[in-house]
Amino acid sequence: MVYDGDCNFCRFWIARWRDRTGRRMDYRRSQQVAARFPKIAPEDFQNAVQLVEPDGEVTSGADAVFRAFEVTGTAPFWLRFARSVPGFEGAARGVYRVIARHRTAFSFFTRLLWGRAFRRPTFFIARWVFLRLLGVIYLIAFLSLLVQIRALVGKRGILPAANHLDAVRAQLGAESYRRLPTLCWFDASDGALVGLCVAGAVISCGVIFNVLPGLSLIALWALYLSLSNVGQTFLGYQWDALLLETGLCAMFLVPPLQLRPDWRTNRAGTRIAHALLLWLAFRLTFESGLVKLNAPPSPNGEQTWRALTALKYHYETQPLPLWTSWYLNQSPLAWQKFATLVMFGIELAAPWTILAPTRVRRLGCASMMALQTVIITSGNYCFFNYLTMALYALLIDDDAWPVRWRKSARRLPEKQGGWSPWLVAPVAAAGVLVTGMQLVSTMHADISWPRFSMRLYTLLAPLRSFNSYGLFAVMTTSRPEIIVEGSNDGQTWLPYEFKWKPGDVTRRPRLVAPHQPRIDWQMWFAALGDVQQNPWFVNFLVRLLEGSPEVLAQLGYNPFPDKPPHYIRAQLYDYHFTRRGDDPHAWWKRELIGTYCPAVSLQRSDETGGAGAVPSRF
Repeated sequence: MVYDGDCNFCRFWIARWRDRTGRRMDYRRSQQVAARFPKIAPEDFQNAVQLVEPDGEVTSGADAVFRAFEVTGTAPFWLRFARSVPGFEGAARGVYRVIARHRTAFSFFTRLLWGRAFRRPTFFIARWVFLRLLGVIYLIAFLSLLVQIRALVGKRGILPAANHLDAVRAQLGAESYRRLPTLCWFDASDGALVGLCVAGAVISCGVIFNVLPGLSLIALWALYLSLSNVGQTFLGYQWDALLLETGLCAMFLVPPLQLRPDWRTNRAGTRIAHALLLWLAFRLTFESGLVKLNAPPSPNGEQTWRALTALKYHYETQPLPLWTSWYLNQSPLAWQKFATLVMFGIELAAPWTILAPTRVRRLGCASMMALQTVIITSGNYCFFNYLTMALYALLIDDDAWPVRWRKSARRLPEKQGGWSPWLVAPVAAAGVLVTGMQLVSTMHADISWPRFSMRLYTLLAPLRSFNSYGLFAVMTTSRPEIIVEGSNDGQTWLPYEFKWKPGDVTRRPRLVAPHQPRIDWQMWFAALGDVQQNPWFVNFLVRLLEGSPEVLAQLGYNPFPDKPPHYIRAQLYDYHFTRRGDDPHAWWKRELIGTYCPAVSLQRSDETGGAGAVPSRF
């Protein structure tokens, strides 16, 4: 490959191509070797690069670049695909000629967008950091479940896992094992549920400390899938799905059987897994903006997202606000509209920088990180934002990390171990197809998908690892809040207090993330509907009447510590943040809307020998 050695633009791109092709291609300055090729006119060397093959054949310009990658076998996958598109090569030749005529200007933009580093970016440090963060997030997720799993789906919990599995088996028969994959088919006792959580927490340390991380990631995904599939309504959140999808993709980043694998693994399978995680980061962010842009009107008929008024309601209507939410709620509407506009810019534009030059990609990554940081400081969304930021970390190339880390990375040789691309590629292809269909459906495109793709979608659905995303597609404009009360005489009612959700108006909203109190969260969803739409809530009241210690342990205050009350009911209130100048001791003000669930009591049946208890309205 012969190039103009006096051109800064040419030297930059030749250095970059040399980094890709290595010793398979010889690069020479035209000022040194032009005399060896009298058949090439001197002005041709000035206008374009010239590729001279061993048999003497010469190609020039864009064709020379295409041929160079072809003969060295180093063409990027996107180029191999693009060359099959009609008209691409002709357009590329035209673009090449324009750039060649204006190399000074394009040299400036090259340095502006890529910086001075000519090497192709590598992401070894990013993968090392991502895997450790993922291990920490898995640890948090399992520990969070450990302290509440018996209250949620234990024997004396709200929705017992064993009962759920029995119902599924009765309805689906042998098909139930495929439709609901979980280790709890072997044992769904309280001990087994706790054991799965403990095992997950312990195995997470293997990823954190790089001890059998490949096998650890496989086990963690299987354990979390098992708990998610018996968690029913309590483990149906988007971050549960995100953790499963991230975990499935991440397991292909490291060799599965090595005790302490080298973090400089760079086999094709590893690069495919990295690309799959970036595809996930793109969809997660872009779909979050897309669903808001296409959101139907809020319950009050207002197009809050398109009108840029969503934040006027968000801070006080989000499930578990922070104390900072009170202050943000007081900010001027103009500022809130501006913040919403910035959010749209980040969620809809920044994901595309994943494909952009180095500096643009770093800028996009920084903006997405900043958005997640703001969300963390204004609300409780368990490990969701931390997991999202871990995915964004995969965008940070090695040259952007601290100097000490970069020196360590460069001292180590690249390793070629890892998963075979022949195993990873089919998984990636299936994942991209299914999630691509979901992305297109988010755009409300009416497409008749081939039958095989719909079959694949159905087949993969039980794994809960190929998902669509988008929180708060419809912004709630009011905050109904359920207050559960108990009584022994039907006259005097005493309220139960939850640990985290609003109740006592003088209690300051607190930080609970990255832990997720799932009953508190589910109470927010229950308040948006009615008691008939939330059968779990009736079970919750029954457990309170029974005095279930597992469920009561999840509450902040039990007004009946010695003996459960005879009656229990739920009242619905409308909550709003106080304003500056209101009662200085109150964070909330509330107004009674009405009864959410009438008073109920437990009626023991003597005819059945006292074997069971059923709710009876008071």
